[in-house]
Amino acid sequence: MGFFSSNTSEGPQELVDLTEKDFDNFRKLIYQKSGISLNDTKKELLRTRLRGRLVREGYKSYSEYFEFVKKDKTGNSLVPLLDDISTNLTSFFREKNHFDYLNMIMPEWIARKGRNGDFVFRIWSAGCSTGEEPYSLIFTMLALLRGRARNWSIKFLATDLSTEVLKKAAGGSYPQAKTDGVPPEFYRAYFEKDEPLKGVDMVKIRQDIRSMIMFKRFNLMTTHYPFKQQFDYIFCRNVMIYFDKPTQETLVAKYYKYLKPGGYLFIGHSESLTGLQHDFKYILPTIYQK
Repeated sequence: MGFFSSNTSEGPQELVDLTEKDFDNFRKLIYQKSGISLNDTKKELLRTRLRGRLVREGYKSYSEYFEFVKKDKTGNSLVPLLDDISTNLTSFFREKNHFDYLNMIMPEWIARKGRNGDFVFRIWSAGCSTGEEPYSLIFTMLALLRGRARNWSIKFLATDLSTEVLKKAAGGSYPQAKTDGVPPEFYRAYFEKDEPLKGVDMVKIRQDIRSMIMFKRFNLMTTHYPFKQQFDYIFCRNVMIYFDKPTQETLVAKYYKYLKPGGYLFIGHSESLTGLQHDFKYILPTIYQK
């Protein structure tokens, strides 16, 4: 059967429930391909996340879908599977303490880079979800640079495992109610009205701001990262909670490698590097420096 297979004229068939063997097969595959670790309590989550796709595409069982994904040598069928099991909860200016810290350290950071003739900021939002995080960071940086923004180049990479959330992020369109956390001066400067969606009032990030960020699918479990330049800041917030300890240590070591000396790593409020082998200097809870 193909990826977009559908039911025949005989009508829909009852989907065979997820078995323990199915669950074990899926979580081993997901861990191998993405580093996401699903413990025994996640069986119901996997069942509910996948059920809609399996019914729509005419699969008779979870095991049939698993075999299809496993045998697909292109890897294309793995993408929607990982989309389905990825959790993408975010908001504008989430975890305000990180933005407060940026407002405190960046004036001196800007001055030092300027003295060294380095007028490029490189930032990576790893696990950017639907884009609220990178847009919040761009707003913050532009405010700190003020009228000097034209003299600076901001190289902003925003990545995620999910293609679905990346499409939303790149489009920059959000329900107006989701912008409640945006400071009024940023809202006035960077948002514009968008066409309503299903009766919901929508707003959109201005095109010139959206064009400042490169949104790209990236799997953090990739063995060799393709980056030629190191970053000033890396934001990887509420991503490592899905990984086991060995995977976390591997990831943190890569972040250290790809940060400039003195650069900062920001992680999520429910995360910590405590108990992990790493070379970062602790600054504040969830903030570390190379």
